[in-house]
Amino acid sequence: MALPLSEIVDALGGELHGSPALRIEGLAPLEAASPAQLSFLANPKYQSQLAQSRAGCVIVGPAAREAALARGACIVADDPYLYFARLTRLWKSRHAAPPGPAIHPSAVIDPDAVIDPSARVGALCVVERGARIGADTELKARVTVGEGCVIGERCTLHPGAVIGADGFGFAPHQGAWEKIEQLGAVRIGNDVEIGANTCIDRGALADTVIEDGVKLDNLIQVGHNVRIGRNTAIAGCVGIAGSATIGANCTVGGAAMILGHLTLADGVNISAGSFVARSIAKPGLYTGIFPIDDNASWEKNAATLKQLHSLRDRLKALEKK
Repeated sequence: MALPLSEIVDALGGELHGSPALRIEGLAPLEAASPAQLSFLANPKYQSQLAQSRAGCVIVGPAAREAALARGACIVADDPYLYFARLTRLWKSRHAAPPGPAIHPSAVIDPDAVIDPSARVGALCVVERGARIGADTELKARVTVGEGCVIGERCTLHPGAVIGADGFGFAPHQGAWEKIEQLGAVRIGNDVEIGANTCIDRGALADTVIEDGVKLDNLIQVGHNVRIGRNTAIAGCVGIAGSATIGANCTVGGAAMILGHLTLADGVNISAGSFVARSIAKPGLYTGIFPIDDNASWEKNAATLKQLHSLRDRLKALEKK
């Protein structure tokens, strides 16, 4: 099951320093790697770990070439993290178990659903009437694809993902709530990855849209009629309320909250835990977090925040005076 360094470099490129015959039995982080394993250094702040690492070979950038050579075998690549990402895919392709049936016997597929012959549907999945699954897409165990929803090519949906549940729509009437039927669907582009137990609601009238290349982590809630632009990446536990529009090439950190009917421009990066309560028209890094503190200090600061409006009015009055 080992791969010689020569085979890795032949497949992925890079500048090899060391024996091409060295056989790699696994991949591991710098601090835990053994002489039979390959590791990588992408962040310069971890360079102190390089000299102490027992890894048989390390992937480094040009700036760390000399330090890596002083330690032992290395592969020099322009982008070590990207190289490592491609190596993980190579490793998995060479060590994957033989595939089972394309559609697991326990999956429930409506006769009116359309599934490309190259797609794979895992155990206990449900694909409802009129849904369409594109080429080379994989639904892992317990994925649900609702009626009329469309998933493009080369997508991966991890266990428990739900595509096309009803959006949260109710009209108040005499102290009760009357349901608004959700008549849209969900349209997912190509090369999208959706994490475990993430839910993407169907649109109320028009569709909820996830464009090409989007990457969604686990436990994300995407409300009805949200649109997420191409190649945007969103970390776990983010909540996106209905009709929000997120541009292309954005990132959203874990546990951030985005209110409905807002628009985030292309290239916007939201810090983890932030509360986004207004639209953002320019690319950049945005943060909206009240820092954690001991409770007594937090209560004092919170009390002060409540007084900011009146303090502002008093300051304006003083300035006029």
